[in-house]
Amino acid sequence: MVETKTSGITRRSLLGAFAATAFVAAPTFSKAAGLLRGSGDIRRIRMYSGRTGERIDMIYWIDGKYIKDSIKEINYFMRDWRNDLIKEIDPRTIDIMAASHNLLEVNEPYMMLSGYRSPQTNAMLRRRSRGVAKNSLHMRGQAADLRLASRSVNQMAKAALACQAGGVGKYRGSNFVHMDCGQVRSWNG
Repeated sequence: MVETKTSGITRRSLLGAFAATAFVAAPTFSKAAGLLRGSGDIRRIRMYSGRTGERIDMIYWIDGKYIKDSIKEINYFMRDWRNDLIKEIDPRTIDIMAASHNLLEVNEPYMMLSGYRSPQTNAMLRRRSRGVAKNSLHMRGQAADLRLASRSVNQMAKAALACQAGGVGKYRGSNFVHMDCGQVRSWNG
């Protein structure tokens, strides 16, 4: 098997994160039955937006393939809500978010604070806060800022870092974690 490496993310590292979460879930009988039937690799993302009131709960990957319609809905959900501009979200970012969520063993959906940001929105936010990067991966559809009421920033960041698949920023003061599919790195905001 040829393993390609892009921006610190390998197919093997992401599959490893999903495999680890499958074994964590295996001890409960209700989940074990699906594994024993050979149901394969299924990836799911659950989020809501406090800005728009929208919710998303969907399977976006089955047995090695992204589901085009699901990815299209995720792209819309993660749009720049300030101007309704949509950008294709890098599927690696979705994978990191889903794998981290699985590691946290919660049913609660993420609260998405920021997904895609248009250059205009990013510039406006930079004028308001020095914590916004000039060349933010949000503008490329490669980042998300997320929160969980039932987990701390440290717990969320630890799960995202365990994926070893991208950048993880801890913003304790604002109570969110930044996850992206860029180079593997971490910081405190």
